[in-house]
Amino acid sequence: MGLEFRSADERATSLAGDLAAQLTRAGFDGASLRDVPILRKSDLGARQKADPPFGGLVKGPVDLVFQSPGPLYEPGMVSADWWRFARFLRACGIGAGDIVQNCFGYHLTPAGSMFENGARAVGAAVLPAGTGQTELQVRAAAHLGCTAYAGTPDYLMVLLEKADELGLSLGITKAAVSGGALFASLREAYAARGVRCLQCYATADLGNIAYESAPDSGLIVDEGVIVEIVTPGTGDAVPEGEVGEVVVTTLNPDYPLLRFATGDLSAVLPGQSDCGRTNMRIKGWMGRADQTAKIKGMFVRPEQVADFVARNGAVERARVVVTREGEQDAMRVLVEATGDAGGLEASVAEVLKLRGTVEVVAPGSLPRDGVVIEDQRAYD
Repeated sequence: MGLEFRSADERATSLAGDLAAQLTRAGFDGASLRDVPILRKSDLGARQKADPPFGGLVKGPVDLVFQSPGPLYEPGMVSADWWRFARFLRACGIGAGDIVQNCFGYHLTPAGSMFENGARAVGAAVLPAGTGQTELQVRAAAHLGCTAYAGTPDYLMVLLEKADELGLSLGITKAAVSGGALFASLREAYAARGVRCLQCYATADLGNIAYESAPDSGLIVDEGVIVEIVTPGTGDAVPEGEVGEVVVTTLNPDYPLLRFATGDLSAVLPGQSDCGRTNMRIKGWMGRADQTAKIKGMFVRPEQVADFVARNGAVERARVVVTREGEQDAMRVLVEATGDAGGLEASVAEVLKLRGTVEVVAPGSLPRDGVVIEDQRAYD
């Protein structure tokens, strides 16, 4: 049985040791994870500019160097399952005897190499197809007898429809997808063609974070990461079930990213997966946490809203609502407050750098949906 089936106590004991070692590698010896500041993409980019190419986070040699938009640079290694995709591929039923048509890009960005590395770890062969050249890909898949697909959710349908057009039969029955929304209708269309399609949640910086073992059952957090769900703009954990920003710590000793803010929203699902894997589950991608809004020509960021709450002891939670009134931007700040709520409009002007009206609402009345800046303006 793999690590994903161990008990919660066994996992906690193991993670405590692994995390302590990772904190030491990153220069936080003796600290707890909560003592580590949130690391955002902008912070990582600044570190890489000051100390290229990896911001001083990689101490040893690497096998591969990738560039993602930003630009940001990511290291890679050819060692077995370096990006932790093997568990996901096994959950998809992919292993020895399969030929995976890998339609993720191989140019500059790491997705193609990530999935190939995982496929090789589970004993599968790989057709490094990359993107484009659809007819050539279909003919190769038919000729080689590819049995599995890795790529974005929608491109597999492009291949299947091209095969129909060419009168070719593809043997793909397993699909491992990421990098886009897997709509229920698309998954059903694949199932109707005899293809079992599962998705994972991964990023260029972190590799695989969480994955499905069955459709619509949440995503199981991988054993090689620690996932926190926090209020956007802060490092404070939200209660289980509430929506917040996904913050990830990797346990990869080659590249110790601690409390890396993905900018994505999700929530923890209660209980364990029916498949027997015991780690925490998340709902999957639920939107972006970066709710920065430009109001009256000024940017208002979630971090500023968090600062406003922190400065005012009577305020427990705040939500900025942006609308249009008479062809001008208008800002309201809804606050859950107890005790003396005086002086809040002055505090809003000082911290958010804009004047706005403050409305005090009952504790618990603001939605627990991860939104701290709600932009209601219509842009169409």
